[in-house]
Amino acid sequence: MHNESPIIRRQSTRIYVGDVPIGDGAPIAVQSMTNTRTTDVEATVAQILALEKVGADIVRVSVPTMDAAEAFKLIKQQVNIPLVADIHFDYRIALKVAEYGVDCLRINPGNIGNEDRIRAVVDCARDKNIPIRIGINGGSLEKDIQQKYGEPTPDALVESAMRHVDILDRLNFDQFKVSVKASDVFLAVESYRKLAAQIKQPLHLGITEAGGARAGAVKSAVGLGMLLAEGIGDTLRVSLAADPVEEIKVGFDILKSLRIRSRGINFIACPTCSRQEFDVIGTVNELEQRLEDITVPMDVSVIGCVVNGPGEAEISHLGIAGGNRKSAFYEDGIRQKERFDNDNVIDQLETKIRAKAAMLDVSNRIDVTEK
Repeated sequence: MHNESPIIRRQSTRIYVGDVPIGDGAPIAVQSMTNTRTTDVEATVAQILALEKVGADIVRVSVPTMDAAEAFKLIKQQVNIPLVADIHFDYRIALKVAEYGVDCLRINPGNIGNEDRIRAVVDCARDKNIPIRIGINGGSLEKDIQQKYGEPTPDALVESAMRHVDILDRLNFDQFKVSVKASDVFLAVESYRKLAAQIKQPLHLGITEAGGARAGAVKSAVGLGMLLAEGIGDTLRVSLAADPVEEIKVGFDILKSLRIRSRGINFIACPTCSRQEFDVIGTVNELEQRLEDITVPMDVSVIGCVVNGPGEAEISHLGIAGGNRKSAFYEDGIRQKERFDNDNVIDQLETKIRAKAAMLDVSNRIDVTEK
């Protein structure tokens, strides 16, 4: 029920990773990367399916060897989600996964050898309509750029990116996106700002090696949030030293908080104080776990007292405001006659949320059909 985001997106060109549009106003895609051994086909497929289940749009898979390329062939046959192959140095691996149906190549053209090898990969990508991601990382800049700047700086990252962009331009290939990731928030943000002003291609956002689940989520939210609020970014990955599934959840939470893209329930909950009439924290935690399967965007406010409860409920699809022994229940901002027993809030709310989600899902499908 909250208004659309006021953010004006940076204009960019459009590419497709499989059937997922990137850039030119397309929804910002959320992606992650497998951390299994690619040669362990069963484990890698299982992780990809888990990522798809929580809403991933794209999954990246590292392909460091020819054995991994052969495994990639088997993996690709067992999943539907678009796959990006992460390749360094060996151009033959890029040619092999292209043959096996890869949806995007994450490869820096200047790092895969001489002009003939670069041209072979680019010609193959053009022939098979496969886009490329140029991926610059503050921790692995070219030696001459490191010597020139002494340390990673925004200008250093952008110079490295433009070096690879120029190669693709020279080969008349424009189906690419670019990332300039760094583990330092300010370094990454300024690098993306500078790059956004220099090229028209889509930008893949990330704060690389952000850290563990909590600290990494905070760092990513700050850095990516700064850029997204300025309209910069067409696809993103949250890099956590954690289960990749968490990366997808945090990515959608970042987009949801900026009202850029919603998936699932947006819980509005108070931090609680002595005024609370029921266990708000326990209620929200339990509902989040129970309702992970719901993908319909909706706002649910869970407030423990009547100070802020009615106001939040009035701008939510569903809401409760804590009262003595029983709590007021709101739907579409209107207080209902029905009240919730505070000892049974979780079950009652889950029932209402599932019913509302089903109704909203039908309504959304009707709207799409009519359009």
